[in-house]
Amino acid sequence: MLLKACLNGARHAGEHPALPVTGEAMAADAVACVAAGAGAIHLHPRDADGRETLAGDVVDETARRVRAACGVPVGVATGAWVEPDPERRAALVRTWTAPDFASVNLSEPGAEGVMRALLDGGRVGIEAGVWSVDDAERLAATGLAGQLTRVLVEVIGAPRDAAAAVAREIDAALDRLGITAPRLHHGEEDATWPVLEQAIALGRDTRIGLEDTLRRPDGSGTGGNAELVALAAALAAR
Repeated sequence: MLLKACLNGARHAGEHPALPVTGEAMAADAVACVAAGAGAIHLHPRDADGRETLAGDVVDETARRVRAACGVPVGVATGAWVEPDPERRAALVRTWTAPDFASVNLSEPGAEGVMRALLDGGRVGIEAGVWSVDDAERLAATGLAGQLTRVLVEVIGAPRDAAAAVAREIDAALDRLGITAPRLHHGEEDATWPVLEQAIALGRDTRIGLEDTLRRPDGSGTGGNAELVALAAALAAR
């Protein structure tokens, strides 16, 4: 099972004192997460002002720096909230050379173009972010499902008691559509821990970090990414 650490997503930016923003802070946090049990890192590169960016020089420098520090694969985001124009977003990601993989949300306009741009570049793997059955069908329609590093089954906005079932529903749709790429299951907010615990039981890859939740499984506040990774690794060990 791959346990991925998610360092600094936009949703919780500024909400936690341990959220790393600079390249130096991300590298140090990644080292701590790997020591706690993470086998990969997902991050959101930021410019000198702390704003998320898809600019090739920043993305490549950040990915190289963090990977050199922690020694595991490093992936980045391609979110439309950073660059809303699909053509501009695809042009930016086409220049990337350093990330090991990049996540592409199928729910966002221009997702297929971004995936094709990553394939054109030939250096960065694709993680297809699938948030729903409709997203699974969108992925199948691209014809690119056979060229993925993995599918991210992402449970967004589901209540705690329904979250695990949503992940299974998306899994069933991927099976029906013949999409066989490796799958990573994770949730956000209330869905985080139920989906992670089910992923462990199913033998799926999973992820954890301040991008997903600011809470431990018992609902108390967390000390940071490395603590969340350690808690997830302990659950997997049991």
